[in-house]
Amino acid sequence: MNRLVIKGGRVVDPAQNLDGFYNIYVMGGRVASIKKVEADTSEVGTGVDVVDATGLVVVPGLIDPHVHLREPGYEYKEDISTGAKAAAAGGFTAVMCMANTKPVNDNESVTRYILKKAEGQPVRVYPVGAVTQGQKGERLTEMSELKSAGCVAVSDDGVPISDPGLMRRALEYSSQFQMPVITHAEDARLVGHGSMNEGVVATRLGLKGIPNAAEDVIVARDISLAELTGGRLHVAHVSTRGSVELIRRAKERGVKVTAEATPHHLTLTDEAVIGYRTEAKMNPPLRDKEDVEALRAGIKDGTIDCVATDHAPHASIEKDVEFDKAANGIIGLETAFSVVYGLVEEGVLTLTEAVRAMSCGPAKAFKLAGGKLSVGSPADIAIFDLNRSWTVEPAKLKSKSKNTPWAGKELKGVAVKTILGGVVVYTKE
Repeated sequence: MNRLVIKGGRVVDPAQNLDGFYNIYVMGGRVASIKKVEADTSEVGTGVDVVDATGLVVVPGLIDPHVHLREPGYEYKEDISTGAKAAAAGGFTAVMCMANTKPVNDNESVTRYILKKAEGQPVRVYPVGAVTQGQKGERLTEMSELKSAGCVAVSDDGVPISDPGLMRRALEYSSQFQMPVITHAEDARLVGHGSMNEGVVATRLGLKGIPNAAEDVIVARDISLAELTGGRLHVAHVSTRGSVELIRRAKERGVKVTAEATPHHLTLTDEAVIGYRTEAKMNPPLRDKEDVEALRAGIKDGTIDCVATDHAPHASIEKDVEFDKAANGIIGLETAFSVVYGLVEEGVLTLTEAVRAMSCGPAKAFKLAGGKLSVGSPADIAIFDLNRSWTVEPAKLKSKSKNTPWAGKELKGVAVKTILGGVVVYTKE
């Protein structure tokens, strides 16, 4: 039975309202006890591994509810192994992988393939099944089969469900299995051929824009359907102030809705696209300053439950092309904590609020193990050095793809150790 002690660190666990100096004792892959440093008179016996966390911050392992591991079918961009290693290097101990693989994860065999490939990896991998067969938006998948195989939610992420009747049935059906429907909130008819946020920057660059309304109208629709059916709705990658307000009001009415925002939508505006920088091209697009401020407020007051990376690896041949032809998305697992910690440094969020959104928030939204360091909880733990800075060098990232808007940027806050089930699975070199 593995035994581990993490000594002397500042423990921040929003699930228990903890922020202080504690020693954490781990036995059999779970938290056995947690004691204040100054009151701890326990002696560490033989056969116990000791991690000295003096000067470091210890938090529940981060959980990312939205990643694209690309396997099966797109292993040239990323695979489960490289994605898991990138996640561990970012302080994540669990990720939820989207269904837009090839073949689509719309049946038991694909789900079981993903879980088999995830065995022995340094993070827990939770598959998300498709809402519709082949993500074609025509017929629902067998959600009971997906649930039994190991899926924790369903989503056609990457493809909006345009038929409101089908979305209603999805919410009704999935509620029988306690699985949230993750909506990709986008009205394709309003998006048209747009490739970035509709506004002054798009006009200056001569690019077709995507209005906020393309997201807002679907968020409003799906909240209404969740209210009608009693189903559980999760809004992926929220990007507009209108969506934040819709979700806030829905929660006040008791609608079963949760939501996520990405590190890039929380910190970058559409001005990052200037110069036709395809590394800043994503879907939904980067919005304007008012949207960014609304997202930050939503994280702070809990309207937005989670920070999710929407880790979207692409090969250089898909990004190094004309802007309107470039693939959407960026990688984010290895930069996420540092980017969010930048908001703590700015005074936008407290450290507790940041950790809540990246750990206990996702765990609660999707009813996953982890997200807390209470006695009996899985010993999934991340240790960060908040005083350590690093420069993002894409060639040194563990992800197979290198499409990041933070290339060459200096960020602060580094994962120095990631612990999964009481075992150290990553140590910063």
